[in-house]
Amino acid sequence: MANVISNDKGILNGLVLAGGKSLRMGEDKSQIKWHEKEQLYYVADLLNSICDDVCISCREEQATSIDTFYQVLTDKYEGKGPFGAILSAFTHQHDCAWLVVACDLPLLDKETLQYLIANRDTSYIATTFESPHDSLPEPLITIWEPQCYPILQSFLSEGISCPRKVLRSQVDKVKIIKPLNPEALMNANTPEDAAIVRNIIQQRMVNG
Repeated sequence: MANVISNDKGILNGLVLAGGKSLRMGEDKSQIKWHEKEQLYYVADLLNSICDDVCISCREEQATSIDTFYQVLTDKYEGKGPFGAILSAFTHQHDCAWLVVACDLPLLDKETLQYLIANRDTSYIATTFESPHDSLPEPLITIWEPQCYPILQSFLSEGISCPRKVLRSQVDKVKIIKPLNPEALMNANTPEDAAIVRNIIQQRMVNG
């Protein structure tokens, strides 16, 4: 399902993180229909319009439940969460960059992703947003460049499997930008978060 839209910065693939167990939400976050379709497909469609190829990352037992229209990439590093998903993507294709997006960002829009891509700098190991919540790098809406693959492997060998720790420890090698629209980076991890998001979406509909 490749779009073949690579440029002088090289191939940029998209990765939708949909392998979480959504324990705090109490229901599968990837299946919530914020925008008239399940969120994992909504994010995949956003990425498919701006990336060369797109994969949905999930656990092995989830794979058969995903629509066959979409390319699935199962986790190869069991129990490592998003870190394992990112490593699995580079194991699948290590010579490209991966735009990694979590499925718990219901207010994410194409403009935000295009802004991230426009500010991409391949001389860094990653281009990411500064979180409006805590001003730290936001690892789960980040472009991870090919040169970060061995760095991720090194962290794993040391027993570290936190993408944010990688970005923070390599901060001089990471390009961090402020989001155009901070709301677009809002996570919905709990029922309380979901209620806030639904209210925002309803207000947007009312305001046109």
